[in-house]
Amino acid sequence: MKTIFVDGYNVINSWSDLRAAKDINLEIARQKLIEILENYAVYNNCKLYLVFDAHLKKGSLEKREEINSNIIVVYTKEGETADSFIEKNVNNIGRKIDVSVVTSDSLEQQVVFQRGATRMSSLEFYHEVTCSEQAIKKKLNKIKSSNKSTLEERLDKDILEVLEKIRRSD
Repeated sequence: MKTIFVDGYNVINSWSDLRAAKDINLEIARQKLIEILENYAVYNNCKLYLVFDAHLKKGSLEKREEINSNIIVVYTKEGETADSFIEKNVNNIGRKIDVSVVTSDSLEQQVVFQRGATRMSSLEFYHEVTCSEQAIKKKLNKIKSSNKSTLEERLDKDILEVLEKIRRSD
């Protein structure tokens, strides 16, 4: 199973819809990102760590929330940046398993690459997440259409009209 570390605030500041939400309320932007990544992680069957800085928050202790079996949200402790948390964890597992890091910080990208992880910019990740969302919608639509029970529900309206004309022509 692939492991992905995401620098949460880097992504929020890179994605326009999340940046707009952040301007209203940072908590709303964080929750929106968590919801988006929940679907992504389950659909792509990966372990995802969404890391938020709390290094400037006095007395802050590291906090982890397991959203589901695929996503863990981490708030770093006082004095620890998201970058340092990610570097430390990638250093421990980077050459043992498939690890990716999502950040647009070029220095951070170089560091994690040297430690065995692949790197992806926040915008590249946005496009990957968007593709996954489209695939999820397509799959859901397919499931919905296969759950239709009558012939009338399964056929296009054009075909139904043609069949109805044939039926009435006798």
